[in-house]
Amino acid sequence: MHFGLTPELDALRERARRFAQEHVAPIAQEFDRRGEFPVHLVRRLGELGFLQVPGSPEMSCTGFALVCEELGRVDASVRGFVTVQAALVASCVAQWGSPEQKEQVLERLVRGEAIGCYCLTEPDAGSDAAGIRTIARVEQDGYTLTGEKIWITNGTLADVAIVFATIDPGLRHRGLCAFLVDTRTAGFSREPMPGRPLGHRAADHARIRLEEVRVPRSALLGEPGEGFRVAMSALDRGRLGVAAGAVGLAQACLEACVAFARSRWQFGRRIGDFQMVQATLADLYSSVEAARWLTYRAAWLLDQGVRAAREVAAAKLVATETAVRAASEAVLLHGGRGYTDEYPVERYYRDAKGMQIYEGTSHIQRLVIARDLVDREG
Repeated sequence: MHFGLTPELDALRERARRFAQEHVAPIAQEFDRRGEFPVHLVRRLGELGFLQVPGSPEMSCTGFALVCEELGRVDASVRGFVTVQAALVASCVAQWGSPEQKEQVLERLVRGEAIGCYCLTEPDAGSDAAGIRTIARVEQDGYTLTGEKIWITNGTLADVAIVFATIDPGLRHRGLCAFLVDTRTAGFSREPMPGRPLGHRAADHARIRLEEVRVPRSALLGEPGEGFRVAMSALDRGRLGVAAGAVGLAQACLEACVAFARSRWQFGRRIGDFQMVQATLADLYSSVEAARWLTYRAAWLLDQGVRAAREVAAAKLVATETAVRAASEAVLLHGGRGYTDEYPVERYYRDAKGMQIYEGTSHIQRLVIARDLVDREG
């Protein structure tokens, strides 16, 4: 049993940390206030190799987790972009795409020359992916797609979309198909989600409408009826990215609390000298470490080719719940300062909540874990 990182992974983590601190942290608060994604970072993310497919020769799942953790320490929105681009979109194209699709799309995605989105969630289908109502009508020369998607990360920015649709809603998961769609295709329209989101305000979230969008048969990812398998194949890596990002956010909360406890004085003493504050710091440290090593182990299992849906779900559950608690304690410890965006803990507090929802809510993670415990033999 060895808990250290290889020199290559250490170097990758340091590269991600340096990029996050030098290029993301200085602008995170500004873009959060503007509600705008920093698109200018995308090419650089690709150049640094951060958009490579997790589990590929170019990027192990452990390496991907380290990148997401470092990005998550400074900005959940940029981390979210990387998770969608690499772990969902590029990953599906790499695993299910035809040679032509890989040649035309995959390399552009991993280099940051094109942006992708993953169009699964609908007004009446999210956790229940088999309940998708977007229709794929079979035509002589391809398919016509009609439906609506919501909360699609990268949706208004994307050059290419993976669209999940059904050839027959009555077939449930057996009727799902996945399509690789150029977002310039006639009938494909998108707009920002209405309202102002609680967190991840710099992320791009879109409502997408598909009105008689015609695609050729060559747009299929996998075979007809394999869309559910395509969708599920990326979930472990997507959830790993969220878990690692949550670890990074929780670590940032811990670091902010320690720094504030050292510098803030009350009643003639540093607040870090009071036992209640010390207890909070100790609990935060222990929780963050537990979440981190659950996440690293899940990533390691994926790298070994082991079926690890339960372990990934546990990592996401614990890491995101830890991030929410850590952010809440950080705001409380900072007092009035934590209640405004003068300090980043206010943003961490808002961002943490979304992590309990993205890539399957905490309720769904508990279902995945429990069903695996009950149904798996051995």
